[in-house]
Amino acid sequence: MEKILEYRVVAILRGIGKEDVLPVAEALVRGGIRLLEIPFNQRGAAPGEDAPAVIRLLKHRFGGSLCIGAGTALTAEQVDLAADAGAEFILSPGTSAAVIARTKERGLVAVPGAATASEMAEAYRCGADIVKLFPAGDLGLGYMKSVLAPLNHIPVMAVGGVDEHNLQDWLAAGASTVGVGARLVQDEWVRNGRYDELSALAAQYVSRVAEGGKTGR
Repeated sequence: MEKILEYRVVAILRGIGKEDVLPVAEALVRGGIRLLEIPFNQRGAAPGEDAPAVIRLLKHRFGGSLCIGAGTALTAEQVDLAADAGAEFILSPGTSAAVIARTKERGLVAVPGAATASEMAEAYRCGADIVKLFPAGDLGLGYMKSVLAPLNHIPVMAVGGVDEHNLQDWLAAGASTVGVGARLVQDEWVRNGRYDELSALAAQYVSRVAEGGKTGR
């Protein structure tokens, strides 16, 4: 939790194969990123096996220098798979009391998703450490400000629509942290090995956080 609130930018490595994940992670680390999300692929041939394998690979390579979470965790069984692989936080697109409960039982940080004030309050009541506002970009900055007016005790991660240009706006609006996928880890750059550009863009995100202050709510 302390690392998430300190570094504040979670890079989401969705759709990155095992052959690319190490150079991508190394490029992000060079740019200053210290938080990664490795999502489960629910439509894969063997759902539940892809993310843990990547997490193990990254933990072996980077040890404690990266804080790694498992995303799109929809079942308690997937929480166990991620925890056994070395994940430190668990993210979901929605709120499942069973997923939150197993996450807390395993001593991990719970980051379930929510879109409405009722969902956010319920997620927090169920034990969420941070509530993921998703899809933040579609809901908008004004929406988040309005929801957080009465719910300002709930730490929020804004996911969806965040980029290097509006990152500070989301933090100023009340987000404790943000999650960024394809707007940071760009498919074309990965396909063509343009890792220096990825590092440079990652550094921009880190710089925006530093300029806006590093202490979360």
